[in-house]
Amino acid sequence: MELRFMSIGSGSCGNCYYIGVGDYGILIDAGLPSKTIRMALKKEGIPFESICAMFVTHDHADHIKALGVISDKAKIPVYATRDVHVGITKNYCVSKPIEPEFIRYVEKEEPLTFRDLVITPFEVPHDGSDNVGYFIEYGDKKFCIATDLGEITETVSYYLDRANYLVLEANYEEQMLAMGRYPDFLKVRVSGARGHLSNQTTAKYLASHFNEHLKYIWLCHLSEENNHPELAYKTVAMEFGDYGIIPGKDVQLNVLKRTVPSQMYKL
Repeated sequence: MELRFMSIGSGSCGNCYYIGVGDYGILIDAGLPSKTIRMALKKEGIPFESICAMFVTHDHADHIKALGVISDKAKIPVYATRDVHVGITKNYCVSKPIEPEFIRYVEKEEPLTFRDLVITPFEVPHDGSDNVGYFIEYGDKKFCIATDLGEITETVSYYLDRANYLVLEANYEEQMLAMGRYPDFLKVRVSGARGHLSNQTTAKYLASHFNEHLKYIWLCHLSEENNHPELAYKTVAMEFGDYGIIPGKDVQLNVLKRTVPSQMYKL
């Protein structure tokens, strides 16, 4: 069976990603209204009832707002580290708490077998209560998502470099952030080691670590204030050019929109 992937939302307004196999799927984060997620899946012919779990990257509001509502409606578990679950209970943006019967814990770098998927959370540096990316294996397919991270550590690099299908943050353009309207403390936070990745950092990493088994790249979590989709794409494509890598030929390069669902990718 093919692995399916869709971004339902990717940005500070709300994040949610769908990964499906056969007649079921999971969500990574649920920072959008339940109705928005439901309608996006319906347009792709995906029954909401086929969602059988949610996995959480961290406890910032744009990743967790709808967890309790969806978990209650669909009667499905929510997987996160212990510290993230504690953070969820303290976040005022969560309108409905996750019922105890649906709370599940993950441990970093301990693979969890969930039906046909082997899911490994790994540490990423960010300023949530706790923060992970996810490395998902389905047969010989290796899917990785790393969003909301300030730098690419050795641990992060280990998982990124193994992926065939990679969702990686390109949050801001460095000059736009420096010259933009954000107050200085926020500029420091965004560009810090526990903030976000810039277009330039992501581009240099992807180009210098490129390998032939990487088939798809999706740039995610773009800032509305300090980035543009075309700019993020061009920054990576130009860096690729310096290494002789051709987007569309050597690898498929895509930019995920902030508030518009992507197409359903069949991998």
